[in-house]
Amino acid sequence: MREIILAENSGFCFGVRQALEKTEKQIELNSKRKKIYTFGPLIHNKLVIDDLERKGVSILENIDDACAEDIIIVRSHGESRAFWEETKKKNLNVVDATCPFVSKIHGLVSKASEEGYNVVIIGDENHPEVKGINGWCRGSAIIIDSWEKADKIEKDNLFIVCQTTIKKELLDSIISTLNNGGKRFIVKNTICSATEKRQQDCMTLAKQCDAMVIIGGKNSSNTHKLFEIAKKTCQNSFFVEKIEDLPLHQLSKCNKIGVAAGASTPECVIKEVIAKMSENITEKKEMNMMDLMDDIEKSLRLPRVGEIVSGKVHQVTDKEVIVNMGCKKDGVVPKEEVTLEGDQKLTDLFKEGDEIQAKVIKTDDGDGVILLSKKKLEAGEHWNEINDAYENGTILNVKVVRQVNGGVIAAYKEVTGFIPMSQLSDKFVENAEEFIGQEMDVKVTRVDLKRNRAVFSHKVVLNEEKQRKLAEIWSGLHVDDVVEGTVMRFTDYGAFVDLGGIDGLLHISEISWGKLKHPKEVLQIGDRVKVKILSMNEEKGKISLGLKQTTPEPWSVINENYQVGQVVGGKVVQIKEYGAFIELEPGLDGLVHISEVANKRVSDIAEELQIGQAVEAKILDIDTERKRISLSLKQVSEIGTEEDFDDEADVDDEYDESYDTDVEETETQEEAAVESVEDMPEVTEE
Repeated sequence: MREIILAENSGFCFGVRQALEKTEKQIELNSKRKKIYTFGPLIHNKLVIDDLERKGVSILENIDDACAEDIIIVRSHGESRAFWEETKKKNLNVVDATCPFVSKIHGLVSKASEEGYNVVIIGDENHPEVKGINGWCRGSAIIIDSWEKADKIEKDNLFIVCQTTIKKELLDSIISTLNNGGKRFIVKNTICSATEKRQQDCMTLAKQCDAMVIIGGKNSSNTHKLFEIAKKTCQNSFFVEKIEDLPLHQLSKCNKIGVAAGASTPECVIKEVIAKMSENITEKKEMNMMDLMDDIEKSLRLPRVGEIVSGKVHQVTDKEVIVNMGCKKDGVVPKEEVTLEGDQKLTDLFKEGDEIQAKVIKTDDGDGVILLSKKKLEAGEHWNEINDAYENGTILNVKVVRQVNGGVIAAYKEVTGFIPMSQLSDKFVENAEEFIGQEMDVKVTRVDLKRNRAVFSHKVVLNEEKQRKLAEIWSGLHVDDVVEGTVMRFTDYGAFVDLGGIDGLLHISEISWGKLKHPKEVLQIGDRVKVKILSMNEEKGKISLGLKQTTPEPWSVINENYQVGQVVGGKVVQIKEYGAFIELEPGLDGLVHISEVANKRVSDIAEELQIGQAVEAKILDIDTERKRISLSLKQVSEIGTEEDFDDEADVDDEYDESYDTDVEETETQEEAAVESVEDMPEVTEE
């Protein structure tokens, strides 16, 4: 059974395809019927050149023959620096279709020449590509095409580049010759990788086949090299430019026929040649030929925008990755469409031959190539991650990138979402500027995969974290625990104390064993205090605290601190008709009867004492059962002259009755205060 095999890398290379597509683009856009020229033959293929001529594209040989309105296309071989300077001077409309790999060589030789190297170009001195390269080192390059010529080079300090289509064996032989001659040199292997692969595929296929058909233009340098490679291995090798050149009679005697095509050979010509061989050589090849034709048809189909494509990395530069997708156009992934971290370069992520996937973002970028994006492909995966986070309630880390009306835009990897102003914090945010550039944890509150929209909330995360911490704090607190806290703010009925994330109420009646009009009589904002937990209600979020409970109740230790006859200090806190109350310490008052105020007759105590006045008094009696202390001022110091007192007879009765009344009033006031705390509405910190 006869078989026809097409070499994997056959037909237009990237540079030729780009040049042809740019030319076709100019034809399409030429609504004003301007003259379109290519500066020299666009490619070395007569069929293509004839087709372009029918479409109105002529060949320009001399730049002086062009005018400002003409469109001049620079072919993939490139042109010299002098050409570009001249066209700029004449203000000509030039479309650059130079192969990117050739442009790279221009930059290399230009820099090397400026640094004082002697530039050597390995290639055909009459080839337009070589002429163009030489034009970037002021025409001073040494051009050689054999090891014999290399052996005759007299200069030293060489900088070597190659015509993109030469054979690797030629480069190796020249390097060996220069090494043997003791020359100092730097080599840049600028042979196009596509050329190397094309030649390698041709050689491999030639070893397997009875005959080889090489398709391409007779003026094509790379096609001739393919023919030379095939002829060395397979004697039945034929050079075919058009269908009429096919040696059908000789091919009919072969069982396995290999087909390879030069870089200037259109897919349609390859398809036509294979179809012709299929029709005339054998009738048993129908199935295999159908498969082959399907592959060719597939190669002619272009992917659609949004389609995810696979391909092989053909070339990597600092600015882009060129991908062979098996269709008539190569794909280009610009640097901007790849996620790079830090100082990463494209060459750090991609190597020639790598299999990659990308998303089509443009089927024609204006330069005749398909624009691809790795970022857009990753973005689809990232949107799936966002949707999963929304469904599972998981947390994402985002970066706030810019402010917009009503909130900010935050980036999650390669996609963005919206954070409303109210969801930026658990506090009021007036201006979001302070959040720009910050990273924060968020939860997804809404997602629309069809429109690629998502809404994030940082506030939800903060509130959940706060609730988690509150739960931990609540679990660590118990009634009767003595804990440390910070006084945060005052009210008329008490103070709020922060216990490490939860505020407790320290009622005014629980601050001191004595009487207070306001908490700030004893406390200050920011004071660290130890308080006792009196009650807890986690459901309502309320904790009642006591400060006075952390010290003994004065009457419980009265006998330890006070004895009859002892002189003690205090201050006047209340004045009555029958005497004055002296506070010895908070919660412990003693009564100085009017008869014990001074060593004289006192008719009005207010004339002798004032509220807040510090005094010293002698303890006359301590009644622990009734919680009463009798004091005397006159027995400590003389406040006035001695006089007779007519109304001493009924002192004890009057004292007892009045003191009982005062104590009852005090107890009633304290009970009312406690009831007011219990009935108090829930207080939350705003």
